Amino acid sequence: MTTRETAAWDAEYAAGRYAGEPPVDFVHDIVAAARLRGLRQGVYVGCGNGRNLLPLLHAGLDLTGLDISPRAIAQLRARRPDRTSELITGDLAALPRAARYDLVVGIQVFQHGTRARARQHLSDAAARVRPGGLLCVRVNAAGTDIEHAHRRFEEHEDGSFSVRYRSGPKAGLDIHFFTAAELAAVAGKAFDAVLPLRRHSTLRTPPGHGQWSQWEAIWLRR
Repeated sequence: MTTRETAAWDAEYAAGRYAGEPPVDFVHDIVAAARLRGLRQGVYVGCGNGRNLLPLLHAGLDLTGLDISPRAIAQLRARRPDRTSELITGDLAALPRAARYDLVVGIQVFQHGTRARARQHLSDAAARVRPGGLLCVRVNAAGTDIEHAHRRFEEHEDGSFSVRYRSGPKAGLDIHFFTAAELAAVAGKAFDAVLPLRRHSTLRTPPGHGQWSQWEAIWLRR
């Protein structure tokens, strides 16, 4: 991740980003899929200050949390001092190179960057799943109504695209919007769907406009 991205997210968490917000419903699907297979140990990529990680921990999962924002990790450590050693500032590169996990979770994180970078981030996460393990993904979906001023680019024939925001909390940052076919291709043939790809759309609360859509999926590595 870039210094600009780290600074942007530090500023967001300093301003109270996600404070008091409930977890996304996808958390319940992750817990159910893990329990069904007796899986507990794993890693959460882009855990932020714990909006979704904390409920997963409370449900009995043993997840290492990664985030590029030092401020987010500091807030999370203050909330769960017993997990300090399992809360790491950084991305997948901060983990031991050979480490593989029963659970790899990424909620609204793998879309950051250009098309190539977002796809590589997701591919790197998939490579961290051991056989019999689960890859749990929620990412921005093409078809989302883009709210803030932006420049749209990398429009691909599969329907995916990227934007560089000109205003709003992600000003100056690139974000990729996936199609279902693209996600399935990146995950690759080594995985079977446990929770097949589904679109989850949310109407923005006024004064926001339009809807924001994400793809959600849970895949099992053969």
